[in-house]
Amino acid sequence: MDDLKDRVRDAFRWRGDRTDELRRADVTGWWRDADVLKRLGPALAALAPDVSPTVVLGPQSRGYLVGALVARELRTGFVEVRKDPGRSADSDAWWEVSTGPDYRDRNLSLGVRRDHLRAGDRVLFVDEWVDTGAQAEACHRLVGASGATWLGAVVIVDALDRPSLRRELRLRSLLHVRELG
Repeated sequence: MDDLKDRVRDAFRWRGDRTDELRRADVTGWWRDADVLKRLGPALAALAPDVSPTVVLGPQSRGYLVGALVARELRTGFVEVRKDPGRSADSDAWWEVSTGPDYRDRNLSLGVRRDHLRAGDRVLFVDEWVDTGAQAEACHRLVGASGATWLGAVVIVDALDRPSLRRELRLRSLLHVRELG
């Protein structure tokens, strides 16, 4: 696991100066490194060995990528959480919630198709990064609205600064943002 953490750190870049408001995390190197990509699913799944999900839930867009890797490893299904979901017909039923401010200070609408997230499901949330926790918190509410059970959240990087939310989400991570320099 330490070797994977080193590879993840090596493939990561901060873009912009530390004093720049537009400074951002660049994780695209993770997807370019075939070894990192191959090992992320098993490593994230190993962070939650005590849960047995029936479905993995991942938010658009990078949560789709890492969520699918984890779902494959756990041999379970994957459900996508869409930002600002649009209906294709009046009969298109969705669970929807609004987020608190995210890392860009936006409030988003998040949605999951009702026929993909059902009462009785056991849900593991997966994403590449958690910063404010707004999207993970909103997904926790989506799971509750559906009657499913929230098992916890696993992410590559934890940048959350609210310990109470970390506990509420049962958040586990491969790295903490402090480890990225």
